[in-house]
Amino acid sequence: MAKVNFTAGRVADFKCPAGKQQAFLWDSVSPGLGLRATASGVKAYIFQGQFNGNTVRMTIGRPESWPISQAQEKARELQRLIDQGRDPREVKAETVAADAAKRDAARKDQITVSEAWTAYVAERKHVWGDLHYRDHVDKAKAGGLESGKRGDKKRPTRPGPLHSLMALPLSTLDAATVEAWAAREGATRPTSARLAWRLLKVFLNWCAEQPAYAGSLPAKNPAATKKARESLGAPAKKSDVLQREQLAIWFEQVRRIPNATVSACLQIMLLTGARPGEVQTLQWEDVDTQWKGLTIRDKVEGLRVIPLTPYVAKLIGSLPRCNEWVFASARWIRPIDDRAGKWVNTSASGRIAEPNTPHTKACVAAGLDGLTLHGLRRSFSSLTEWLEIPAGVVAQIQGHKPSATAEKHYKVRPLELLRLHHERIEAWMLEQAGIQFDPNEVSTLKAVTAA
Repeated sequence: MAKVNFTAGRVADFKCPAGKQQAFLWDSVSPGLGLRATASGVKAYIFQGQFNGNTVRMTIGRPESWPISQAQEKARELQRLIDQGRDPREVKAETVAADAAKRDAARKDQITVSEAWTAYVAERKHVWGDLHYRDHVDKAKAGGLESGKRGDKKRPTRPGPLHSLMALPLSTLDAATVEAWAAREGATRPTSARLAWRLLKVFLNWCAEQPAYAGSLPAKNPAATKKARESLGAPAKKSDVLQREQLAIWFEQVRRIPNATVSACLQIMLLTGARPGEVQTLQWEDVDTQWKGLTIRDKVEGLRVIPLTPYVAKLIGSLPRCNEWVFASARWIRPIDDRAGKWVNTSASGRIAEPNTPHTKACVAAGLDGLTLHGLRRSFSSLTEWLEIPAGVVAQIQGHKPSATAEKHYKVRPLELLRLHHERIEAWMLEQAGIQFDPNEVSTLKAVTAA
C-alpha cells in the first residue's frame, strides 16, 4: 500500500479513477490516515488500523473541514486508543452518548413550568370536565385582560395564582420555591391558592412519570410539603344552607327572576340536589318522558339517572326548545309571553352560564346573603333529614360516592325506588314554600318550541 506525504495539492488533485467506486491515498507521516475518494467525487479522511486482529475503519471528516495537520493528529489519537487496548469505535459511541446526555440534560434544564403545564393540560383535557379544565387554564393565566364583570370591565384581570411559577425552569421548582409561593399567595387569596396548590401537586406527579420531565424534578414531589399546606391554611367549613323556614322566601324571590330559564334552573338545582354544572348542561335528550328520568352527566361516575319529579317536569316543560340545551341561552325578540317571537343565542355555548348574579340578587332580596349555588346542593341534603330519607338514597340522587361496603356492593336501587323518596322530598319542599301544585297536572312533558 503506497504512501505519500499529504500536501494540500495532492489532496486537492486526488480523484477516484474511472470505472472504480472508490480509491484511497495513504499518508506517510501519520500511520493509518487515508484519503478516500468516491466515484461521485466526495472525499473524506479516514483512519484504518488493526484491533484484536480485525480491521477498524472510521471516517474522520472531509478535507474542507479538516486541515491536514488536524487529520493527522486525529489519526494518531485513534491509533493511541488501539495501543491502549481500546476499540476507537466504542470510544466514539460512548462520547456520542455522553454528548447526547449532556444536551438532553441542558434541554431539560431549559424546560419551563409553562411548557410542561401546557403539555399536561393538552394530554389530560379529554378526561376532565369543563370546570376542571377551566380551573387549570384560569389558575395559570397571565391576566391583564379586560374584565368580563359587568360594570367593572375597565379593570384588568389579575394573574392566576400559578402564573408566577410558569416562567421558571421546571428544574428549579423545588420545595423551597413552592413554599415561598404558598406563603405569598396564601396571604392574599387563600381559597384560590389552595385549589391551585392541589392542581400543582397532581401536575408534578404527572411530570415525575414522563421521561421528558422526570429528570428535572426531585424524587419527592416539591409541592407535597407540610409547610406549603400550612401556609395556605385549612378551608373554612361551608355552612351556607337553606333552613326549612327559609324555603318560602327563597322560592318567592327566585320565582320572581325575570328570566324564566334562570329561575327554573335555580329551582331545579335545589329540588334535585345536583351540582350546578350538572344542571346547566342538561340536554333535551337527557329528559326521559316515558320512564320519567333525568340523565345527569356526573363528574364521579360519568352518568347517573335520577327521577324526573312532577314539579321539575313542569319547570322543564315550560321552557322553549331553542337548541339541544334545556337551559338555552336565548332571548325573545318579542315579549316573552308572545310564543311566536323568535330567539337568538346570546352565548357561544348556546346555554346559560352559571346564574350566580341573579341568584345573589334574589338571596339579598330574601335576606339570605351568602347562599351560593353549591349551597343549594347542601340544602337538598340537609333538608332531607326532616323526612328521615335513607342516606344512601340521598347520596345516589346527588351522585355522591357510596360511603360503606353495603352501599358499594349490595344496594342497587332502581329508578322507581328512588322516585318514591324523591317525590316525597319535592312535595315536602313545595309544601314548606307554600307553593300550590297538583302533581297530576303534569301527565305529559311537552317543551315549547321557539318559532
